[in-house]
Amino acid sequence: MASASSNISSIKAFAESNRASPIPSNYHSFTDIGDVAVADELAASIPVIDFSLLTSDDSQIHAKAVHELAEACAEWGFFMLINHGVPESLMEELMKKSQEFHDLPVEEKKEFCDNGDPFSPIRHGTSFHPPAENVHYWRDFLKILTSPQFNFPHKPHGYREVGFEYSRKINNVARKLIQGISESLGLESNSIIDFSGFDSGLQIFAVNLYPPCPQPHLALGLPSHSDVGFLTFLIQNGIGGLQVKHEGKWVNVNPISNSIVVNIGDQLEAVSNGKYSSVLHRAILNNKDTRVSVVVVNGPALENEIGPAPKLLEKERPLFKSIKYRDYFLVQQKSRLSEGRALDQIRYSG
Repeated sequence: MASASSNISSIKAFAESNRASPIPSNYHSFTDIGDVAVADELAASIPVIDFSLLTSDDSQIHAKAVHELAEACAEWGFFMLINHGVPESLMEELMKKSQEFHDLPVEEKKEFCDNGDPFSPIRHGTSFHPPAENVHYWRDFLKILTSPQFNFPHKPHGYREVGFEYSRKINNVARKLIQGISESLGLESNSIIDFSGFDSGLQIFAVNLYPPCPQPHLALGLPSHSDVGFLTFLIQNGIGGLQVKHEGKWVNVNPISNSIVVNIGDQLEAVSNGKYSSVLHRAILNNKDTRVSVVVVNGPALENEIGPAPKLLEKERPLFKSIKYRDYFLVQQKSRLSEGRALDQIRYSG
């Protein structure tokens, strides 16, 4: 939750009661106003991957889709996924239920209050930057660890069932994508799945709410960061705010209708021995509309050691040390939202 210095336990509640008031100074998270500039000309170049082609039984169609997936992972670390098979009606219902959760009275959400333990089954709170500068971010969140045991709030009514169904379908999509990525690296299709323990791996389900901010030029919803795990899947309520860093520039992401935004996570960069980079991204704000995003992160089993795929090391030196996913998760939590990336701490020097 927010620190006592900010005296804000809910960004949503604060925003609704202080619509035109200046935001507290400890929410001023743009240190360099020039960093706001974006390269809109690159938005049209964001890769689009057709999931139905990747899963085609036609070997030529499949091979072409694997090649396109490899290019997207190598050049952007990021793509929009279409024809993914997740019903649009399910995504709409999930978004509706996620908004309803954030609309619950603050008192009802307090039972999920963030206790600082990254492995708590359910956490709810606001965004806070731990270092001495005590910077906060303009976001309320609900974060759920959905595996190996599924955990989900029962309120609002039906949320648990909708969340479970969506998580299950995303897990199946993630598995197929990882098989395609494995093939693109010259590995057997199940190579990454098997040695990472993916089928019993950790899945993180997060719902982010970004209310209108009176001074969006001063604050961020989330600062520049990369994600843990293999793949992150994002849908949103039609309100923009996601930016991805490409070739040193920020690019606004405007998803295709009914697509799912996918980005490479830290563990996939390690497994690919640096061939596919975990992409930096952030959430910016606006002063008119509430943005809601639902994010699902799929990763390996917590107790499995993850590093470069062994077969890749037959012809190249390792760029990263192997480390248990649980331990890396803690490293990332300690260094998150700060300069540099957690991956740098397991990268071999030289």
